[in-house]
Amino acid sequence: MSEYLDRAKELRNDPTTHYNCAQSVLIPFAEEAGMSFEEANALAANFGSSMKCGGTCGAITGGLMALGLLGVTDGNAIAAYWRSFKQNHDDMTDCRDLLRVNSMKGNPQKSHCDGMVYEAIAAVESVMKDGKA
Repeated sequence: MSEYLDRAKELRNDPTTHYNCAQSVLIPFAEEAGMSFEEANALAANFGSSMKCGGTCGAITGGLMALGLLGVTDGNAIAAYWRSFKQNHDDMTDCRDLLRVNSMKGNPQKSHCDGMVYEAIAAVESVMKDGKA
């Protein structure tokens, strides 16, 4: 397990505060990059619930913010990041679609969202390491 994944799990399991998916992905990388917890938390606050409108999954957008913060802007690397999610989720990247399919399978929402967060952490780490997800 990675330090980023450990930190994301800590955030997702905090019984006192709900950290949305974007916050849970961004904060571990932001802290490592020198951004304060408070700044990262505030930056990603409106990306929860997929920008509060069911759009692109917050875990995916949190990962994009982390990659940008880490200086990864290469189009091929970002395309690989997106491709990894599309391949793993039948071309779906919107929260409303992902949650609908998850619900149809009878799975709890929290475990699905946690899984998306952990998948985004792994994808960011992969891009950092190899330049592709």
